[in-house]
Amino acid sequence: MKKEFTRIWDEAKKLDTKVISVAVAQDSAVLEAVAGAKKAGVADAVLFGDADEIREAAKGVDINLDEFTIVDVKDKVEAARQAVELVHNKKADMYMKGIIDTKTVLKCVLDKEIGLRSGKLLSHVGVFEVEGLNRLLFITDAAFNMYPELEDKKQILENAVVVAHACGVPNPKVAPIAAVEVFNPKMPATVDATELTKMNEEGKITGCIVDGPLAFDLAIDRAAAEHKGTTDRKIVGDADVILVPNIETGNALYKALGHIADSEMGALLVGTAAPVVLTSRSDSYETKLNSIVLAAMVAERLKQEA
Repeated sequence: MKKEFTRIWDEAKKLDTKVISVAVAQDSAVLEAVAGAKKAGVADAVLFGDADEIREAAKGVDINLDEFTIVDVKDKVEAARQAVELVHNKKADMYMKGIIDTKTVLKCVLDKEIGLRSGKLLSHVGVFEVEGLNRLLFITDAAFNMYPELEDKKQILENAVVVAHACGVPNPKVAPIAAVEVFNPKMPATVDATELTKMNEEGKITGCIVDGPLAFDLAIDRAAAEHKGTTDRKIVGDADVILVPNIETGNALYKALGHIADSEMGALLVGTAAPVVLTSRSDSYETKLNSIVLAAMVAERLKQEA
């Protein structure tokens, strides 16, 4: 495990043990991840789903199911609903997707009666520790908001700042990226980035430093910024949060960092009343574990701010 994620795990172990509510838990990879989180002392879990299938999935996994509460629900949609209701009722701290489609999970999250609506825009935050960078890099939004308008970007930015604060970055530098680092009325990404920077300067966006538009290289690489002569900016290759202009940019960047770079990562859905872990079957064990610990840190932050 890399340095920054090790630090986050160490911090999480100092907190009260959180509770994960797992929707449709009959998946060996999910069970392995929640077992790892419990072993680390970070989170316990309540497992919703078909109890027989959960026990079958646990075979070959280093997990003692006697240490977990299993709620036997045969129907997957009902299992997802009961799992989210547990979080809604504050009997669990975070919600985790098991072997069920994301669409159903989101429908449960957005349910007006039992879901996790907070009045905020939901957004996805990927957290990366990349070899060669001396800090965590927060990427948003690579998965949910396709073509966000200015007000959407403001909320996406603010959601990411909550995650950064939870991870021990008290005043994150946020770079709304574009293809160029100057305002161009014909390039909407630069227009929105300029407005977000202005909002930050006017105190309408707080808890962070916003500087955009910036090209990605100038946001993360000081040498590139020095070469380009942009050292008078508030961000000089030291951005913590990368706010992407659209889902194509975000998705490509997210997957490039995950598949090509020497990196470690986790991700979660925020803007909800409690953090949501939406890992995919292709995610590594480490990514699933990191996503759980990120959710635990955000849950603690939300608890402190309540």
